[in-house]
Amino acid sequence: MQQIIGVTELQRKFRSFFEGVVSKRTPLVLTRGSRPEAVLIPYEDYLRFQQMQESEVMARFDKVWNRLAEVNATVGDNELAADIKTARQG
Repeated sequence: MQQIIGVTELQRKFRSFFEGVVSKRTPLVLTRGSRPEAVLIPYEDYLRFQQMQESEVMARFDKVWNRLAEVNATVGDNELAADIKTARQG
């Protein structure tokens, strides 16, 4: 379960909040005023999040690549070479 605290409170009690995040794996939502601004999470969770983002980007790339292959399936080598030649001249 996450915990929500203000930045000022975090500054006063950083060590204890930090220990809670690390040892109990409790995400800490940091607020300024009453607006959430950031989250302090265990490093392992951060690495998993990064990996998920990379996987999502690669899945999107694969989808676009496959769509391009479908669209260009009917384009022959001669037509492609002619298009490249025209593009280089322009």
